[in-house]
Amino acid sequence: MKAPAKSSASSSPAVSIREPSAAADPGHKPGERRSLDLFSRLAEHEHEQVSHYYDPSSGYRGIIAIHSTVLGPALGGTRFWNYSSEEDALIDALRLARGMTYKAAVAGLNLGGGKSVIIGDNRTTRREALFRAHGRHVESLKGRYVTAEDVGTSTSDMEFIKAETDHVTGLIGKSGDPSPVTAYGVYRGIKACARYRYGSDSLAGKSVALQGCGSVGYHLARLLAADGAAITCTDIDPQRVKRVVEESRAKPVGTDEIYDVPANVFAPCALGAVINDQTVDRLRVEIVAGAANNQLAEDRHGELLEQRQITYAPDYVINGGGLINVNAELHGWAPERARSKAGEIYDTLLRVFEIAREEGVPSYRAADRLAEQRIAAIAKVRRNFV
Repeated sequence: MKAPAKSSASSSPAVSIREPSAAADPGHKPGERRSLDLFSRLAEHEHEQVSHYYDPSSGYRGIIAIHSTVLGPALGGTRFWNYSSEEDALIDALRLARGMTYKAAVAGLNLGGGKSVIIGDNRTTRREALFRAHGRHVESLKGRYVTAEDVGTSTSDMEFIKAETDHVTGLIGKSGDPSPVTAYGVYRGIKACARYRYGSDSLAGKSVALQGCGSVGYHLARLLAADGAAITCTDIDPQRVKRVVEESRAKPVGTDEIYDVPANVFAPCALGAVINDQTVDRLRVEIVAGAANNQLAEDRHGELLEQRQITYAPDYVINGGGLINVNAELHGWAPERARSKAGEIYDTLLRVFEIAREEGVPSYRAADRLAEQRIAAIAKVRRNFV
């Protein structure tokens, strides 16, 4: 899967940094240089490139991470979040970018993996200059990276980016909000988990502990309720919880209580790293299957789920519907084709579970192997025809 590192605008082999001097940056003292141990982090998972960009006029601070372009241009959304440190932002971008590579590979898409993060308060109303700066950052990579919306961003923000670059998807009037397709893919994935675990994919009478009632969680709850599942839900926003309670007959619980809810399925649909040392032993479920990215805080938590005989749907497999949706926009697919492609997540997950059973490995490792097999095969074809 290893690809040659490339530079977008600097003398380093894998990093481009565009920012003012330390003296002009209020976050640094003059002459101060802080190491994020960048190159070792890039080497750990063979990322091709990281680009940092700072625009003082708009207050934009952004990072774009490109993990792989073996299968095609790196596609991944823009996340706008108030990170506690630049290092946290970098780590998030790197992890998310790698996840996008694997997500595209197992979904059978001709795309690589990338991700961008903007550091700041996503509640700001001063968005145009900020996202146009981000658009120029994306444009500087000359098509190696294509962005879309993600946590903290919207289709309106993508329109601002579009003013500066054509390398953006999820635009108003096109594929738009990917949440319904993402939710449908997760729903089909949960049904596949039920088929594997119980011998039937019917969700009638099954119970789901839903963490996160945002756009994806809301649509997922509607699908689950229509299929006869009983839902317990939580979210940091009480209004989101209220909507799911009213429309999907769900039972609300506190944000921390969700880990202790007895259910067939725990569906994390908020931020990542929710399967960790503090939560893994609290789970009272038989299946973990949800839309959140990077659900395992560390790989070893996937091992712990396996030891507890909890069926885990690898996150980048089950939540691939959003990527499928924006890929549909890139290639002019009809909405029905995107939804049908997202439905194939059902069969992909069953294949992952089959590999896990045959090779005696946890499901997250089986998913990695499925993705890596495709990436390696295409990389070999490209080498042979150069």
